[in-house]
Formats: sequence, structure tokens, C-alpha cells
Amino acid sequence: MIEVSDEQFQELINQALEELPGEHAKNITNVAILYEDEPTPEQREKSNLTPYQTLLGLYEGVPLSQRQGMGHLFPDKITLFRRPLESQSQNLSELKEEIKHTLWHEIAHYYGLDHDRIHELE
Repeated sequence: MIEVSDEQFQELINQALEELPGEHAKNITNVAILYEDEPTPEQREKSNLTPYQTLLGLYEGVPLSQRQGMGHLFPDKITLFRRPLESQSQNLSELKEEIKHTLWHEIAHYYGLDHDRIHELE
């Protein structure tokens, strides 16, 4: 496990965003990308997690594929969870890759992909 400061974690998120391939990652709009140390009990419940499961990231919002005819929406939110991501990583390079992979996964949800389709693409 590796631990980094808030500033280092934010910088790793910024780097991962810049390095994500394709126009899809660069064209997301009205999405806040945040991080928290751990998911809240409500986020864990919403994600149907058991006590022993972990959550690395979470997309909250209305996917683009479901927005037809909708008026103004609040910004969507992608939250990365620092402690679970750190616990998956042995060094800075692994942490950066975990962040990048988690961001890609959550951005795929923004575009309306479900877990089955995301795993197919991975």
C-alpha cells in the first residue's frame, strides 16, 4: 500500500485525465471529478456493496444515453476514493494506473455503458 498527500493525489488525477485515450475522455462536459478518502455509507448502499467489498470510484448522474429531452441538469459527479485506490497500489506508478483505469471506468458510465459492456471493452 502507498499513501500520498492530497496534492499528490489531485496531481495524479490530473495526469490520468490528460493521458486517457480518445476523444470521449476529452469531451466530457458538466462533470465534476472529485475525490474522497472513503465512500459514504449511502454510496456503499447505493452500490449494493457487502461489508467486505470496496469501491474505487463512483459515477453519479444521468448518463448521456438517457438524457433525451431533459432540460438543464445539475453537474454529474465522478468520485474517486483515495484510500481504496492506495490500498490497491504498491507504488506511485501503480496508483496512477489504478486512478486512470478507475476514471476510464466511471467515464464509460457517463456515456451510458453498463458493467458488462465496460468489462467487454477492457
